[in-house]
Amino acid sequence: MTSRWIRITLAALTVAGLSACGDDTKTASPQPSVGSASSAATVTGDVTVFAAASLTESFKTIGKDFEAANPGAKVTFNFAGSSALATQINQGAPADVFASAAPANMKTVTDAGGGEGTATTFVKNQLVIAVPKGNPKGIKALADLTKPGVKVALCAEQVPCGAAAKKALDAAAVKLTPVTLEQDVKAALSKVKLGEVDAALVYRTDAKAATADVDGIEFPESAGAINDYPIIVLKKAKNPAGAQAFVAYVLSDKGKAVLTTAGFQAP
Repeated sequence: MTSRWIRITLAALTVAGLSACGDDTKTASPQPSVGSASSAATVTGDVTVFAAASLTESFKTIGKDFEAANPGAKVTFNFAGSSALATQINQGAPADVFASAAPANMKTVTDAGGGEGTATTFVKNQLVIAVPKGNPKGIKALADLTKPGVKVALCAEQVPCGAAAKKALDAAAVKLTPVTLEQDVKAALSKVKLGEVDAALVYRTDAKAATADVDGIEFPESAGAINDYPIIVLKKAKNPAGAQAFVAYVLSDKGKAVLTTAGFQAP
């Protein structure tokens, strides 16, 4: 009888032990990690971006894509010459992000303490000679811009496209007197589109965006006058989370694809 009671007790203990093991396995199962897709939140609010004029078409596309990915966000752009934008930012104009067409203008902002962290170069751009469709003056090189009767528009030297133009002209030992100096590359290009000048030195991307009206003539000296484009979140950003997200989108594969299609070069 005693022997039988011992066997029954041992069997009961074995069943209890197995049951306890089953409970431990259930308790130790992995939990959903914080930041998983189910808990991820999209960006909301207004994001104000100050960007170089040459980024107009690309950033408008990126802005729409960003808003589609973040339905609660609204991107507002201020496009102008980088030097003008830097001045506006340093004078207190409300902005969340600054994208410049040259490091010098970005440095103006960061030296004044306006940047949050370090600026990131996201693309490069190169000059071409923009001429009216069909190239009626037969311009093939920078030297042709000095021919009698050829009217040329340049960007002012404090503007990135103007600084690059000066560098390219110096490299080619070409001296010319433009009929107008514009404050951003779009203004210089518009002179060609309107037929007010015979040529202008503009970015390759701007000529490509206006192929219905102009032709872009490549010239070798432009290779020594390529502009780096840096981008940064501004220290006084009213929507820092939105600003960070927009910069991240510009640097993402989707943002890069838009910029590459427009003719920008990888940094």
